[in-house]
Amino acid sequence: MTSGVRAQQTRTALQLPLLVTALVDAAMIVVFAATGRRSHDEGLSVLGIVDTAWPFLAGAAVGWSLTYVYTHIGTTDQPGSRAFRPERVVPYGIAIWFFTVAVGMALRAVLHQGTAAWFIAVATLSLCVFLLGWRTVAARLYHLVRR
Repeated sequence: MTSGVRAQQTRTALQLPLLVTALVDAAMIVVFAATGRRSHDEGLSVLGIVDTAWPFLAGAAVGWSLTYVYTHIGTTDQPGSRAFRPERVVPYGIAIWFFTVAVGMALRAVLHQGTAAWFIAVATLSLCVFLLGWRTVAARLYHLVRR
């Protein structure tokens, strides 16, 4: 692929403000936590949802931080440059999803909040749908509108 084609793809790719992307990720994790609590009849109190969601929110923060740092290692990009594109599924969304699940489960294990195999599987798949799904839908809608 030539650099001209690469530059054209960069200009036509979906670009969201970092704050919007972070807030949508956080909202998806909260929806995941609320859905899980509701399906287990645990109630939907704000504190209950926060208690369920916070390990995964912490994991997402780790994922965001590590992908940001990785993006800028060995580059001359200034902090805040747009080289970091967390709204993209590949590679950022996948890395953020991975760390959301891995760190979230590690925190739950350390705090004895439960990490049964079925929960790990359901959480992994659900967070995949939530965290990668919104990115995929947003990119598809953006490209449909750009036509």
